[in-house]
Amino acid sequence: MNTIAKNLVGWIDQRFPLMSIWNEHIAQYYAPKNFNIWYYFGIFSMVMFVNQILTGIWLTMNYKPSAIEAFSSVEYIMRDVDWGWLIRYMHSTGASFFFIVIYLHMFRALMYGSYKKPRELIWILGMFLYLTLMAEAFFGYILPWGQMSYWGAQVIISLFGAIPFVGESLQTLIMGDYVVSDATLNRFFSLHVIALPFAIAGLVLLHILALHEVGSNNPDGVEIKNHKDSEGKPLDGIPFHPYYTSKDFVGIVVFLMIFAGVIFFAPEMGGYFLEHNNFIPANPMQTPEHIAPVWYFTPFYSILRANTVNFFWIPAKLWGVIFMGFAVMIFFLLPWLDRSPVRSMRYKGWMSRTALGIFVLSFLILGYLGALPPTPARTIVAQIFTVIYFLFFLLMPIYTSLDKNKKVPERITTNGH
Repeated sequence: MNTIAKNLVGWIDQRFPLMSIWNEHIAQYYAPKNFNIWYYFGIFSMVMFVNQILTGIWLTMNYKPSAIEAFSSVEYIMRDVDWGWLIRYMHSTGASFFFIVIYLHMFRALMYGSYKKPRELIWILGMFLYLTLMAEAFFGYILPWGQMSYWGAQVIISLFGAIPFVGESLQTLIMGDYVVSDATLNRFFSLHVIALPFAIAGLVLLHILALHEVGSNNPDGVEIKNHKDSEGKPLDGIPFHPYYTSKDFVGIVVFLMIFAGVIFFAPEMGGYFLEHNNFIPANPMQTPEHIAPVWYFTPFYSILRANTVNFFWIPAKLWGVIFMGFAVMIFFLLPWLDRSPVRSMRYKGWMSRTALGIFVLSFLILGYLGALPPTPARTIVAQIFTVIYFLFFLLMPIYTSLDKNKKVPERITTNGH
């Protein structure tokens, strides 16, 4: 059997660079030896992407992308298809878990400066991946055609109508009609099932290739390529396989146990993963008492609602759209806003640490407020934390330049755990 396997691999390798890809990106790819628990979330995001693709394929076998049949087909999947309830919950809960690991993956990059030179392109590709995931999640959120799906689409698409001159035409183009209708559902279904998954897969590939070109960052923010042995291997690096593949396997098992626990015991997570209103068929004649997006969009939705003043002849709604878009796009500028000579938060001063802590707090509070009905008091709080959110980025060139940093060691000081 061993001889047959070697012959098969040799036959493939003569026609396709199988072993060279394996060696370059896994077996002989040297990663820093001090990776910690924060470095699990990259592989977890890959696991969730595979989960979404596989469960999505099975769901499309019974789903009807029709305004008349969509809701009923989801109910059919849940009630009559063998294991349909499990596949649906794996997909819906998987979407929330996908964003959980993505946000933690981004937070790790903020902590350890993984966006700084020479990894700017990795960060930019990651941000394009994040934007594509947001679009994919939004289109998928519409497909059950429940009350929140329908009215959520109505609210989000109406934001494009606030754009001067082209807004109304753009809104009609997105909907494929003058109202959210069967044409809208079909468009979103095709984008969710075909176009965007291909885009995500392509961006994931580019993200990994860019990462392996310059090498992985680490908690110390030290370049392991600067110190090599006589064979050209980093002194502070270890081969990704078998060391990190075996470690990741254990992490994946634990992660899937938590994922399974949520699926079986709290798939709706009290209405945060699956809203109660989405178990009611879409009714264009009855508006829900409170319309809010899924939890992973609520920080930006809160920023949208925080703008209540008409200014410079621009209506408040358009200001809200501008600031909501800017709240996402400003992440692209991080590699150039951070002027610190130090990568890792381990060696940055108190200013950078405090700023990151306040930013995370503002993001969480905005997310919580975005899930609640607006009141005058909540709007004022959202406005305060919206200002704090943007100050984190706008003041970054100042406090990162003035911060008193610790001396960064020349080589890695700790082993992973």
